[in-house]
Amino acid sequence: MRKIRITAGKISCEATLNDSRTADAIWRALPIEGRGSVWGDEIYFSIPVTCDPESPREVVDMGDLGYWPPGSAFCIFFGPTPASRGAEIRPASPVNVFGRVDGDPTVFHAVRGSGPVKVERAE
Repeated sequence: MRKIRITAGKISCEATLNDSRTADAIWRALPIEGRGSVWGDEIYFSIPVTCDPESPREVVDMGDLGYWPPGSAFCIFFGPTPASRGAEIRPASPVNVFGRVDGDPTVFHAVRGSGPVKVERAE
């Protein structure tokens, strides 16, 4: 099981990667640092990984980690976005789900505006 640590501002949590090709590519690229932006209840930032769509999903679950192919972006979903209809969690366009936050993803509500995000392998 591959575990990563995500740090955004003062928030830090672990997540588990799945067995997808997207997860493999991100794992190989770690550690990754970027400048995160907030879009509704989503944090996203560009990463140095290029992946093709892989079972892309238009609606994701709370706590999912997604890779957004058009922007080569790492996305953390912790609630509805401006594109959501009702309570669903809808990315700007379909994403490759490659992992999931361990524990409560709503801790990311404390992250406001843009700021540094670091993703590394968890020990």
